[in-house]
Amino acid sequence: MLIDSHAHLDDPRFDVDRDDVLQRAWDAGVRKILTIGNGSGPDQMGCGIPIAEAHEWIYTSVGVHPHDASQVEERHYCLIEKLSENLRVIAVGETGLDYFYDNSPRDVQREVFRQQLRLAKKLGLPVIVHTRDADEDTERILREEAPPLGVIHCFTSSARLADFALGIGFSISFSGIVTFPKSQPLAEIARRIPLDRILVETDCPYLAPVPHRGKRNEPVYVADTARFVAALRDISVDELAG
Repeated sequence: MLIDSHAHLDDPRFDVDRDDVLQRAWDAGVRKILTIGNGSGPDQMGCGIPIAEAHEWIYTSVGVHPHDASQVEERHYCLIEKLSENLRVIAVGETGLDYFYDNSPRDVQREVFRQQLRLAKKLGLPVIVHTRDADEDTERILREEAPPLGVIHCFTSSARLADFALGIGFSISFSGIVTFPKSQPLAEIARRIPLDRILVETDCPYLAPVPHRGKRNEPVYVADTARFVAALRDISVDELAG
C-alpha cells in the first residue's frame, strides 16, 4: 500500500482536475494521502478538511507554515485547537523554520514553531516539520520542546539532523528531491534510515521526481519516489511500504 505522506491538494493548480488527480493516484495503488492544512495563510489552515471529508482515504493537518509566521495572531492558535477536533485532522503542521527564503523574521518563525509544538503535545497529535537551512535551530527547539511524535518532511538536511530526529522518535520523509542526480548525499541517508521510520511524499504540486521533473507533481508520482528509494536499499516497493 502506497502512502503519499505530504501533499497540497488544495493548491489552485489542482482546481481544474482534482478528481482526475485522485483517481490516477488510486489506480496506481496509492491508498492514503495526507493533504497539508496550511493554505495561503493562517486563516486558511482548514483548507484540507473539505477534501478529507469527501474522501475516506485522505486525511489532513492544520498549522502555520514558517513563511506565514509573521501573520500569526493568538486567535490562530485557538483555531488550530478548534480545527483539530475534526476527526479527519491527524497532525499539526507543516510548521518549522525556513532560513532560505526568510519570508518571516527568524525570531518570529522560532516562536510560532515553538507554540505549534506545544499545541501538538497538548492535543496528542504528531507534528509535521519543515526545515530549510535551519538545522541547528530546528534541532535545538525540538530538543527543548520534546514533541511526542513527528516527521521531518521533504528531508534535505544533514545526516546529523536525521540521526537526531530518529533519536527522538521521529520519522523521515523523502520527496522527489531524492531522485535528482545531484542528491547523492541525500540518497545515502535514505539508504540507511530504518524501514519503520521512512516515509515517501510528493509535496505536490511541487518537486516532481525523475522522470517527471519540471511537470506539476501529483500523488500518483509518489510511486516513482518509492521505487527509487526501494532500489537504493535493494528491496521491493512492497517491502518498503511495509
